[in-house]
Amino acid sequence: MSGLEDRRTPALEPAERLAVHFAGEGAGVDEMSWGMWEIWHAMVDQRSSLPIGGRMALPAGTAVTDVAEELRYLMSRFPSMRTLLRFDAAGWPTQELFGSGSTTLEVYDAGDTDSDEVADQVEQHYRTTDFDYTTEWPVRMAVVRRDGHATHLVSIMSHLVTDAVGGTIMLRDVQRRSTEPVTGMNPLEQAGWQRSPAGQRQNDKALRHWERILKVIPARRFPPSTEPRTPRHWTGLFESRALRLAVPVIAERTGTDTQTVLQTLYAVVLRRINVTGPVVVRPVVNNRFRSDLSDVVCMVAQAGISVLEIGDSTVDEAVELTRRGTLATYKHAYFHPEKLDELVARVSAERGESVDVQCFLNDRTTHRPPEEGTEPGSEEFAQRLRKSRADSEFRWIHHKEDPVSAFYVAFDDLPGALLMEIQTDTQYFSSVDAEALALGMEEIAVEAALDPGTRTGPLAGAGPAEREPDQGRATRTSDQAPDQASDQAPEQLR
Repeated sequence: MSGLEDRRTPALEPAERLAVHFAGEGAGVDEMSWGMWEIWHAMVDQRSSLPIGGRMALPAGTAVTDVAEELRYLMSRFPSMRTLLRFDAAGWPTQELFGSGSTTLEVYDAGDTDSDEVADQVEQHYRTTDFDYTTEWPVRMAVVRRDGHATHLVSIMSHLVTDAVGGTIMLRDVQRRSTEPVTGMNPLEQAGWQRSPAGQRQNDKALRHWERILKVIPARRFPPSTEPRTPRHWTGLFESRALRLAVPVIAERTGTDTQTVLQTLYAVVLRRINVTGPVVVRPVVNNRFRSDLSDVVCMVAQAGISVLEIGDSTVDEAVELTRRGTLATYKHAYFHPEKLDELVARVSAERGESVDVQCFLNDRTTHRPPEEGTEPGSEEFAQRLRKSRADSEFRWIHHKEDPVSAFYVAFDDLPGALLMEIQTDTQYFSSVDAEALALGMEEIAVEAALDPGTRTGPLAGAGPAEREPDQGRATRTSDQAPDQASDQAPEQLR
């Protein structure tokens, strides 16, 4: 009835289960908010709770009761953690927010086993066991204990709880143990507003914008894949020091930000590879510029739509083109996802062909200024930037039949580098083209950082065929869902 299939792993047995009681503001039942619908679609499509979180070593002297109090704080303060789903006979979900309740902190004894190994086993068990959305709170927390001392925390949440920005807000409040009133609309209140005349006007305005675009863009974004694979769904990771150095330099020179630059580079290289017509990208918009959503811990991010006519210009001119389109993209990235699906289906039927909008971009990086020693025109910087490409690492880490978006790229911060994650359906966008995208973005970023006159035309020099796909060290080796590579919330909870 939930639309997700259960994939449970053999259960690990905790030594103790501590009841943690909580109480917070708000209670009631309503439709799911638009942000909840957005992630629910992804969860159903991928048959996964898309868990976020991980494990961390605890500071010496941490007591199990300290962790229990932290869990109580989380559950009490953030309404999304006290929310369950209800399904009608047709499987239609609604949300129910509870004002109080009880959850469980599990305690595992490591015995003679390495504590981190036990924590890893608990984490994998939590990740691979889908949440029961109707009866189980969407937060799982455990403590690993050795010789009577708490050594590790494991915390895994369903993605229904929050998006990446909400996770940052949650960590900030936990670190401060803030007692100030929570501001902004919780998901229950959002659903009420979205159903109101004002909310319906926002939805209608957004969908009119989408309809204008859907009626005129080429129906097919990419030509047929030249290299369909089995399994068909591949995930790769690209770690680049060069992107971390180059992108802020371009952003400062053009008076924009790193998000705009990354989207531009993404669009330019897509156009170089094989995009037909304008580049149509679905950038994930955090929607936190909306005053009632700026400080809430929940899912409010949604994928907007951006149409870029990348022609023969300089990269700087393409950045300005992207910047000018940002406002329209952001304004119209707040809508009912179910209504958008109906719109896409209707326009496709009217055109007599399926309109493809399955190219996603999720930039979770933070805007950073250029590093010291990155002065444009400096020969020392030029040499440093070009040499940094030798440290870049690309590796395919997943080959699965689990359905994912046709083409999805995410960017995350790493210490001194950027991490680029690519998920592709190889029957839609080949693995060769996907790797060419990563390497091409790095190459044009380096050249544009050093030369403001860099053009958006074809790249010269080495292509992906001259570099083995698995060359270099792996940046990630575990089987992680899309957001798990970056949303490591528990590592910063304390």
